[in-house]
Amino acid sequence: MALDTYYTLGRSGLRVSPLALGTMTFGQPDWGADAETSGQIFDAYLEAGGNFVDTANVYSGGASEELVGKLLAERGIRDRTVLSTKFTLGARPGDPNLAGNGRKAMLRCLEDSLRRLGTDYIDLYIMHAWDGLTPVEEVMRGMDDLVSSGKVRYLAFSDVPAWYAARAQTLAEWRDYAPLIALQLEYSLAERGLEYEFPSLAQELGMGLMTWGPLAKGLLSGKYSADASGTEDLPEGRVKVAALHRPSQDNRSERNWRIVTELAAVAQEIGRSPAEVAVNWVANRPAVGSVLLGASKLHQIRSTVTSLDFTLPEELRHRLDEVSAPPAAVPYSFLTLLQGGLNADVRNKPAGYSAQA
Repeated sequence: MALDTYYTLGRSGLRVSPLALGTMTFGQPDWGADAETSGQIFDAYLEAGGNFVDTANVYSGGASEELVGKLLAERGIRDRTVLSTKFTLGARPGDPNLAGNGRKAMLRCLEDSLRRLGTDYIDLYIMHAWDGLTPVEEVMRGMDDLVSSGKVRYLAFSDVPAWYAARAQTLAEWRDYAPLIALQLEYSLAERGLEYEFPSLAQELGMGLMTWGPLAKGLLSGKYSADASGTEDLPEGRVKVAALHRPSQDNRSERNWRIVTELAAVAQEIGRSPAEVAVNWVANRPAVGSVLLGASKLHQIRSTVTSLDFTLPEELRHRLDEVSAPPAAVPYSFLTLLQGGLNADVRNKPAGYSAQA
């Protein structure tokens, strides 16, 4: 599947590529990509047919937005590109209203982002994280005002509790505010925590999942091995994980090394890289609307933009599902048990009830 096969995001008319370009690395020559390399990554994504570019006001201290804006302008493609950016983060001592989700911070961040990006509107404006303080009523009314002003087209949340997203969307429906069309959350074979709540929430309330971290900070890229004998005995180009910052991706986790091993085996069977298979797996999960691809080197984006060019056989997908399955948790495990008895003889609707595309 080429990236120029588009899908509508959530319950909206916004058409986006199934793989989006994440630009957190842009403008960070020390650990990410300098301007020249960022431009090469950007062009490789566009050449593959992609149209969905994601940034944030805090990425590279604002340099990411500036660089994305420059790249869009130089190529004359602002209107054909779906551009998303975020607010919330960026606190500074002595300026408490620079960050957070209050109306003052929201408006200030938007104006700054528009200036850095060199545009007069944002296609998808995303609240970067729940701040735990601002009333949801203020957030949704404030974001609705941005849509009414014409400076923002669509709205989304990133990194929020499921109950908060549900309350916000219900409030939008009740008060006729612009709705949320997407939720941006981490998702990979190594990090499947969102599955407890978010796919069903997103499908029920009309939001698509924009997932980030499909390679789990590089754990699933194919360059790490569970071999315990040390890097000197590993094939060239393969190293052990020295340290990872998330417990779900800790190299001391036996579960994660089982995932890495099984992923490598599956990839070898179908002649694809582990990175391609890992991205393909995420992109085909329930409620996923688009998967964010990050890169700091040109070869990285070239190796992942092809991740949807093949179909993962069901048997191999099942093997990955099993090895990475998250632990059963209350109340979901109990509800599954109950529903087996409650609905054993009940069917939803007969064939033909819903119109076929």
